[in-house]
Amino acid sequence: MSRPIFALIDCNNFYASCERVFNPKLNNVPVVVLSNNDGCIISLSNEAKAIGIKMGEPIFKIPHMVKKHNIQVLSSNYTLYGDMSQRVMDTLKNFSDEIEVYSIDEAFIKISNYTFDSLTEYGRKIRKTVKQWTGIPISVGISPSKTLCKAANHIAKRMKEYNGVLDLTDHKDADKLLDKIDVRDIWGVGRQYTKFLKSYNINTAKELKYADEKFIQKYMTKVGRQTVLELKGIACKELEQETSDKKGICCAKSFGHKLEELYVIKEALANYVSIAAAKLRRQNLAASEVVVFIETNRFTSDPQYFNSASMGPEIPSSYTPKLINIAHKLLDEIFRKGYKYKKVGVMFNHLVKQNTIQFDLFKPQPTTEMFTIMKTADRINSFWGRNTVKSAACGVNIRTWWMNQKKLSKRYTTVWSELPLVS
Repeated sequence: MSRPIFALIDCNNFYASCERVFNPKLNNVPVVVLSNNDGCIISLSNEAKAIGIKMGEPIFKIPHMVKKHNIQVLSSNYTLYGDMSQRVMDTLKNFSDEIEVYSIDEAFIKISNYTFDSLTEYGRKIRKTVKQWTGIPISVGISPSKTLCKAANHIAKRMKEYNGVLDLTDHKDADKLLDKIDVRDIWGVGRQYTKFLKSYNINTAKELKYADEKFIQKYMTKVGRQTVLELKGIACKELEQETSDKKGICCAKSFGHKLEELYVIKEALANYVSIAAAKLRRQNLAASEVVVFIETNRFTSDPQYFNSASMGPEIPSSYTPKLINIAHKLLDEIFRKGYKYKKVGVMFNHLVKQNTIQFDLFKPQPTTEMFTIMKTADRINSFWGRNTVKSAACGVNIRTWWMNQKKLSKRYTTVWSELPLVS
């Protein structure tokens, strides 16, 4: 093939689909998955969409609909979703060596060769294989550019006649299809640009495709012009196979209920530091700055308070005990009695590669034992589950501060004691 061909694979209703893989009773019934603390809807099945449930809707506002339609409500199970995502991505590697994992439920691949009569047949093979190997239904959009892939996938997911696969490389009715896509649904066109384009009567993907390129570049910069070219099938965006180094890592969660005691909040903070520090080590990074913040619930009539503080280790570090010690000092600094706290969090900033840390002759150096301890703990926790080995500061009793997850499913694929049982 003389020009690159891309495919976008998008998992349908991903969180809900993951739950259905291990619980067939959820098939063909309305399913919704909730955000942290069982707050808002972040994933819903087609059946839930059909009865008018909206993404982002607080679950407490629709109890009548839940009861009337027997909607199955589930807490978010990110451990399960992350592992299922990895299984989907590993499956896609059988179809291409060039893959860009765009999000937890999306990936681009570059198609360099295929053995089927058409790209549509190739897309159907990908769809069938992913479903067979993982249980996750997907949609496939194929085209000469990534933006057009997004458009193709958008159509494939919503128009039943394409059965989840649409190839726009040489589609005779491509413009008719693009005319059905609102300009707000084009990849890279945000809310403000949508208002701008519609003010100039550019309402659909087709109309943007044929818009004056100089006009678009003037008001939407070079990126806007690239979007126009990509809609014409001219590839301007390559696959990003190497993930760029993160500038920061954050771990912050709302408590299951309001907290007032410092020692309880310290326990929660230690757990969040441990999670973020493990992420640092997985990416061979170290933190030069630690930021801790604490806040009350701004949506209540309680007295309000928010504060943050920062401090850096003498030498960039990913050593959990050191980072917990720094975080606790910062929390002592900003904590105020008399408030009902809803959230605490930690951020690691100014990240550097572990093997490029500049040491100081006059300051204590990290020891080999530190790296060995953390590496061993990470391996144990990876195999046996998070918090199998942890700092004493993380607590040994039931975490009363943990977020509400009253309808949490099992971690079927990552925890031995929660493996599915066959009777």
